[in-house]
Amino acid sequence: MASHGTARYTGPETIEALTADREKLWASFTSVTTGSVIFMIVLLAGMAFFLL
Repeated sequence: MASHGTARYTGPETIEALTADREKLWASFTSVTTGSVIFMIVLLAGMAFFLL
């Protein structure tokens, strides 16, 4: 059988690609964080409304 070398991802090749990758990562992170905060506020407000 032929052996296959492992493919290594070395990341973006240019500064522009790196910047675009980081911007995409940051946008995803902020979206998840914002969604989590909104969910927790709604959850806590619902608990306060139904339990008090």
